[in-house]
Amino acid sequence: MSRQQQQSQGVVLTGYHSNAELLPKTGPSCASAQDHEPPVPSRRTGHYTVQQNQSAQHGDRSGPSTINSATKATSTDPPTVLAHPRSQPSCSPKPGSSPRHSPNSRSRPRPPCQRCNSQDSLDELEMDDYWKEVENITRSGGEAGRGEGGGEGEIQEEEQQKIPEEGEQEEAWLTEAGLARLFDDSLAADQDQEEDNAVFLSTLTRSQVAAVERRVTSLQQTLLRRRNRQHVPDVRDIFRHPEKDEEPSKPKEGNENGQQDVTSAEAETELNVEVAFSEQALTYRDNQQRLKVTTSPNSPDDKLPNFKLLRDKTGQTRIGDLSPLDMKKVRRLVLVESTALFDTAGIDLKAHKAVKVKTKESGLFGVPLATLLDQDQRRAAGTKVPFILQRLISHIEEEGLDTEGLLRIPGAAIRVKSLCQELESLFHDGAFQWEQLKQHDAASLLKLLIRELPHPLLTVKYLNAFIAVNKLPTKKQQLQALNLLVLLLPEANRDTLKALVEFFQRVIDHQGKNKMTLNNVSVVMAPNIFMFKGFRSKVTEQQEFSMATSTANIVRLLIRYQNLLWTIPKFIMTQVRHQNMESHRKQNKERAVRKLLKKITTDKPSDKAVPEESSQGFIRVQAPQFSKVSMAVQLTGELQAADVLTRFLSQDSSVAVKPEELCLYEIGGNIKERCLDGETYMKDLFQLNPTAEWVIRAAQR
Repeated sequence: MSRQQQQSQGVVLTGYHSNAELLPKTGPSCASAQDHEPPVPSRRTGHYTVQQNQSAQHGDRSGPSTINSATKATSTDPPTVLAHPRSQPSCSPKPGSSPRHSPNSRSRPRPPCQRCNSQDSLDELEMDDYWKEVENITRSGGEAGRGEGGGEGEIQEEEQQKIPEEGEQEEAWLTEAGLARLFDDSLAADQDQEEDNAVFLSTLTRSQVAAVERRVTSLQQTLLRRRNRQHVPDVRDIFRHPEKDEEPSKPKEGNENGQQDVTSAEAETELNVEVAFSEQALTYRDNQQRLKVTTSPNSPDDKLPNFKLLRDKTGQTRIGDLSPLDMKKVRRLVLVESTALFDTAGIDLKAHKAVKVKTKESGLFGVPLATLLDQDQRRAAGTKVPFILQRLISHIEEEGLDTEGLLRIPGAAIRVKSLCQELESLFHDGAFQWEQLKQHDAASLLKLLIRELPHPLLTVKYLNAFIAVNKLPTKKQQLQALNLLVLLLPEANRDTLKALVEFFQRVIDHQGKNKMTLNNVSVVMAPNIFMFKGFRSKVTEQQEFSMATSTANIVRLLIRYQNLLWTIPKFIMTQVRHQNMESHRKQNKERAVRKLLKKITTDKPSDKAVPEESSQGFIRVQAPQFSKVSMAVQLTGELQAADVLTRFLSQDSSVAVKPEELCLYEIGGNIKERCLDGETYMKDLFQLNPTAEWVIRAAQR
């Protein structure tokens, strides 16, 4: 880059300081690259010194005169982007002068090697694709998706999120966790709710208790400042029992397992889901402090390990396997656990709250996700992913996933706008001519559909939390946090996101032909998922640049580890089972009291008593939907849920349901209802829940 070009951009690179001589040399990804740019020994170490050019046209702008910027950012020329004076904030850029221009658009020598096939490190991401996508979004201005609803789009762009007032965030958090009575004793007393809260609090771990205490204490202080006369429960009274009696045993379990998890040779590949993630993170932090080790996010393990879950003989639980009642318990626990995990790293999440905005009540583009699903569910009950999204994905796949630059190369803007309007008027009537739709146009429509949602797919409420995942110190903790955040998403958002990442993986599977690797898909899709309406007007250019690799990393993790992220950790399931057992114990006690009061001398045998067959090593499997209504199965150490289904199908040839659509359910005891993983060992599960019933029926996922 010439000095004249640097002056036109308002910066001067005064020097580069490197300690690369301490590192082993690594060859460039493309040999001819050295002919075009000065050799860079290492992008992992050293920094440029960037000095603001005082004689430049924008030299009088406020800001530091010198900025040291780590070259870890994956763009080949990040300092110039960071120091580049902001252009007009208009969404309609002038020719040759678009706001926050793509680094690629500046005249600079470029190596001929554009694609990097390695998927290991964010350092190797080609971020030019990200900025090209941002520029395409800026140029389109979202007009293709507005149609006659353009005025409504402007309203949505003006107010998408609201920063909570003092104390409002803690109050909303405790209310969402079902713990409103902890800060507001003026609420109507509900005996069942009180008992439910007591059971819930009794199952929390040390770090989860600390997270609740922190919010209660903060809210107490705020409320006392507002109105000193109102009595607020003392946090020490709320958690007196767990601190004195339960904490000694729980930290021991967490520390023992957490220590083993951190120091073992398999720590980089195996995920321990039996111990709370926040407890493991607490142990990691304590070990780092004891050893006086300082780490920065992404530096110690910036590659993607081949994570796998520790084998659980009682079976893996996926989202959709549990009943709505148990999922409600899961969500409360996950909210507390995710907050505790971020607390261990000192990350204070300033969650925004979504505000109600005027939106289109029908149509396809610029319509709320809930509205899209409501329209589709009236046509086909049980629809979980919008028809338009399903149809666009299926069309792209029907045309073939070998098209080079799929998702990256945009369709013609005018044609996409016309197609968008045609879809709006013809899609539901089945009159749209799909054969006219080209691959790149379909991909552009898919991205437009996601981008034009009035609220982001990851929700306004949790968007900051997803971005903050990058601040966690290890890839393992980042993956654990993403697992919890996926569980927190509303069902419609979670199902739609899953459909998308599954599609992205199928695109990546054809990378040999379409040249779209995991990294390429991630950087292209990140701005479409994270840049909702009005987003770019609310962040500075420097913030936007720093978010580029962060959001690309989140999308990369969502795609790479999707099979792990849509599961419910065992420690959460254990807490749910404990809550159910405590609830049953209270209900049984109340029943016994009522029976005594009514002087009932003869009682029916308890429905929850262990059947005689079970005591002899057999279980009775029910199948009320089929002609063979039940069968006895002997429990052995190797018997799995899939074996039970196979045996049932071999004895009942009249079953019309496809084998893959059948599921063996665990019902009752310490769980409401759970569809079993095929690799669940039945004897181990029976020992965990001996009073459960076992039922075969069509899966209801």
